Amino acid sequence: MTKILITGAESFIGTNFRKFSRFKDTEEVSLIDYQPEEIEFGKYNIVLHLAALVHQSRKIPETEYFKVNTDLCLSIAELSKKAGIRQFVYLSTLKVYGEKVNGSELRNEKSECFPDDFYGKSKYAAEKGLQKLANADFKVSIVRTPLVYGEGVKANMISLIKLIDTFSILPFDKIKNKRNFTFAENLVGFIDKVIEKNISGIFIAMDENAISTTELVNYISKYLEKKVIIFKLPQLCLHVGRIFIPDIIDRLYGSSEFENNRTKEELNYRPNYSTEEGIKRMVSFYLKGKKLKSKVKK
Repeated sequence: MTKILITGAESFIGTNFRKFSRFKDTEEVSLIDYQPEEIEFGKYNIVLHLAALVHQSRKIPETEYFKVNTDLCLSIAELSKKAGIRQFVYLSTLKVYGEKVNGSELRNEKSECFPDDFYGKSKYAAEKGLQKLANADFKVSIVRTPLVYGEGVKANMISLIKLIDTFSILPFDKIKNKRNFTFAENLVGFIDKVIEKNISGIFIAMDENAISTTELVNYISKYLEKKVIIFKLPQLCLHVGRIFIPDIIDRLYGSSEFENNRTKEELNYRPNYSTEEGIKRMVSFYLKGKKLKSKVKK
């Protein structure tokens, strides 16, 4: 019997995992309410570590990122190993690669990492520490993802959905970038396979194909059933944006494309949903929530 402990209570990915995973014997624990030493790890076979400090709009010192994303993670892993946990599944990020790209080939599971922000550096430090703990009796599975979307998504993706739902004219036409995304149910499928095979290593979990921001906007507006006029942002505006809001401009106009053939071959898994199908399901969930809120207000 496989019993899974999920660190990070009521998280977006944890909620989707509990809903869509074929492994149903799961429990969540809040690392805000409990110290690692207070957790009974001996009750479980597997730990799915989701707890993390992600990008924040407010400034947070580097030490805080390393305290949560590195030190806390490794403390959980060490206690898990001592308790006889057989597998530690760690949700990481493509941010560990950084923006530096050597050559023209797409980066993959074996590519070198050059993280360039506190989030990426702290997650990569945790990866390296976890790999040192791995052995035949304690499997460490590192699952790297780009931006994950799906039912209950928050942050950047929900902001984009609300933007498209609110405005009918938007500056997103003819953007020829390529970015990878991961539909939450596809991510659950990857994690299920990692658990099923009880396998150590580094894996990249993402949808089958990268898409452009223009395609993303078109998919969202299509399933919102919202007619949106999109236009190309003038180069001058784009140049000014890169000066004052570089992170936002990079997310909307920059490319970040990877390949994960090794992961798909090793796990013998292909995502169940295309990105368009995933966006359709996400938007449907958003509309149901919007309709419910409207009824409550009445």
